Amino acid sequence: MSEIVVKDPADSGALIVGGTAGIGLHSAFAMADVGVRRMVIVGRTQARGDDACERLRERGVDARFVAGDARSVEGATAIEAQASEFLGAIDILMCTTAADVRPELFGNIPATAIATTLDDLVLPSMLMASVVLPGMRERRGGVVINVASDAGKTATPGETVIGAAKAAIIMFTRGLAIEEKRCGIRANVLTPSLVHGTASTERITTDGFSAKLFASAAKQAHLGVATADDIGALAGFLVTRAAAKLTGQAISVNGGISAA
Repeated sequence: MSEIVVKDPADSGALIVGGTAGIGLHSAFAMADVGVRRMVIVGRTQARGDDACERLRERGVDARFVAGDARSVEGATAIEAQASEFLGAIDILMCTTAADVRPELFGNIPATAIATTLDDLVLPSMLMASVVLPGMRERRGGVVINVASDAGKTATPGETVIGAAKAAIIMFTRGLAIEEKRCGIRANVLTPSLVHGTASTERITTDGFSAKLFASAAKQAHLGVATADDIGALAGFLVTRAAAKLTGQAISVNGGISAA
């Protein structure tokens, strides 16, 4: 069996699905700060993708935007093909896709919405790993970073379905880490709670049941509610040699909201 390969960030190509804004974009900035110089950013909006790439180019990154949807096998396969063509090799895969869903008590959720929420939240991480991992295995190394949330660790009113989806991402990532460690592939998952300055947080804190829920949660963040930069900094660390033995972990950055 060939030796495991640990690449420096400067020699790595990164694919960030959901990277045009929020945690994904700030993770891309952090990866640039630690030396990653080739990135593909995936999203659904061309204008946001172009803006993200321009901001990365200002940081010395050779960046390209790919419009794609990772919720289907066809979509994930197309993303991987375009990313591999540009990068040569995908050494870093990060999935931080979100869904247009707000916390709501289970009794108020239509049965027809459950499968859609699970598909939107869970499938991108699994499908992108499925199409990217063969190349990582062949090269004997790689880094996978998924983003879930503390809702996957701590039972919270209004997050029964969301929490189930986030727990699925967490357990998928941890299981992946154990399966793929022999191939030199590390997999970790970031589990934020509230994150200031993101569209997801704005959506769930403006009104209704979720606004009351997260206003209460924010009061517990005595170290301060996390920002996208805080989460991004952790993603940047995970792609460095300093994290070469860190795998299978679900890491919370939440300012003290919980000890999840």
